[in-house]
Amino acid sequence: MAQTRKKRRRKHRGTQGGRVDPSRRSGRPRSREEAKARARAGRKGGAARVDAPPTWRNAATRGLIAAVIFTALLVLLFGRSLGAALGLGAFMLAFYIPAGYYIDTAMWRRRERARIRARSKE
Repeated sequence: MAQTRKKRRRKHRGTQGGRVDPSRRSGRPRSREEAKARARAGRKGGAARVDAPPTWRNAATRGLIAAVIFTALLVLLFGRSLGAALGLGAFMLAFYIPAGYYIDTAMWRRRERARIRARSKE
């Protein structure tokens, strides 16, 4: 028996109330160019994180990790006592946190200036 209705080609969009969200397009890309654009947009996630301005929290985390490694090396490789290694580790922590923050700030400003110059050339 012949079918009287045409089958729908795409899934129904929207809610039961009739609201359709036009910004949400999670389906398959319609063209090769759209697929390339989506792939490029997905790649920028890591770059956005690198381009974020530095924070004291990130500097403290990195400084703490470096100080723990430094203390462990003093105890394990150089045979220092635990008390002396902890003292030097605390000093290094107090040194690493501001040094790391200001180095990150200088590098971030340098990248920002380069980014601004690149935009002005366009």
